[in-house]
Amino acid sequence: MTLATEVKKLTESKPFFAVAGAGDYAVEKLRELPNRLQELQSRRSELAKELPDRARAAADKAEVLAREFPEKAREYADQLSHKATEVYEEFATRGRKVVSKASGEAAHELEQVSEAAEPTPAPAPRKRTTKAATKA
Repeated sequence: MTLATEVKKLTESKPFFAVAGAGDYAVEKLRELPNRLQELQSRRSELAKELPDRARAAADKAEVLAREFPEKAREYADQLSHKATEVYEEFATRGRKVVSKASGEAAHELEQVSEAAEPTPAPAPRKRTTKAATKA
């Protein structure tokens, strides 16, 4: 198979779309980060006051979770496969949309470029006549 065929096969596969969807999701979350950071910085003193109580509650919760861990781990393992498949499908769907949009825009741009780059027809070359041909 040619390289172009392999590339086309790859770019039309579900894993490719899933990676594109995951990348799009990551970009979305990274764009939200500055606002979230600013929000947390504005609540810094409030959060510092809550910290000791939150730490005690977390320690209590950790103790309970440690006792329940073996049973919970089995439950989570069972749910993980289902959830991973679900997330994979969501990313693949999202990726299809992103790739479709991007390739549609690229196709449109390519069409515009090719229209702009179309050469104007050159004038037909004039036939040269020799003196001998004109005398005959």
